[in-house]
Amino acid sequence: MQGAVGPLLSKYYGIVYYSHTKDSEVNKMQKRPRHRPQREYPDAKRMIIDCDLDTCPLCGSVLKPRRPWHMRKTIQTLNGPLFVAGKSKECANPACQNFGKHYYASRVWLLSLPESSYGLDVLALIGWRHEHDQRQLVEIQRELNQRGVEVNERNVGKLYRQFLALLQATSEQAQEKLSVTAAEYGGLIWAVDALQPEGHGSLLYVLYEVLSGKPVAALQREHLTEAELVAWLQPYQALPFQVLATLSDGEVTLVAALKSCWPEAPHQRCQAHFLNNLAEAVLDYDDQLRKNMRQDLGGLPAVPGHSPEEPQSPLLP
Repeated sequence: MQGAVGPLLSKYYGIVYYSHTKDSEVNKMQKRPRHRPQREYPDAKRMIIDCDLDTCPLCGSVLKPRRPWHMRKTIQTLNGPLFVAGKSKECANPACQNFGKHYYASRVWLLSLPESSYGLDVLALIGWRHEHDQRQLVEIQRELNQRGVEVNERNVGKLYRQFLALLQATSEQAQEKLSVTAAEYGGLIWAVDALQPEGHGSLLYVLYEVLSGKPVAALQREHLTEAELVAWLQPYQALPFQVLATLSDGEVTLVAALKSCWPEAPHQRCQAHFLNNLAEAVLDYDDQLRKNMRQDLGGLPAVPGHSPEEPQSPLLP
């Protein structure tokens, strides 16, 4: 065939077939990566989370705060966009085996899973609406959009699968990660938190390991008793790793269940919950103070600007 362009396609009964498609047209038909929208939330609330540990679990010396953030991202929650960053600490005792080891702010994973831009409260709402209320994914998408969460139906399905994976028991890969952490730090630190998304009464209980910052399992129920929590934690109690400490908020059933499973491990209350409880009493006064300041100072004239050619006035001594 004269003038045929393109690669040889196939042979059939001795007849040679060629493609007449130009190379430029072939390039246009090639599969291109999906477009991921770049979402920006300049007015997102900010939350900087410190490491919960104050002392090194191995030597007991005070941990030294590190200046850089070990992670940062903006996530969408049911209460609006949230910028979250984690600050780590390190052991500064040269005589300690863990000298220079970094201890991360693992509580950031109670807000959002790694490499996810949606909050755990969004996952919990999707799981509850689909499992308990028998809602279709497109119906859940519309509800989330009405509540200000930017998500399409395809991503709602992905988030639902993440929710199901979080509810599963510890996998072999997770156990390998826990084994590496236990060998590196001399043991594990277990923490449990209960998340209650706005709009329904169910609680999402999340079990995570503090030193590795890894969410291990989750359970969604209306409310769990101490015996039910102990039964849920028993598979992780049976793991062959030393437990250095446990961590939770001040909920009585959580504290009792953790002490029942690991009675020899010291228990510590989560600093974030403790500080939030202290600050809750003054939040109303703080909001009123900001409103008064805005009313009193809002009428002041703006600071006059100047052009680049116009010299600035020297500062007074």
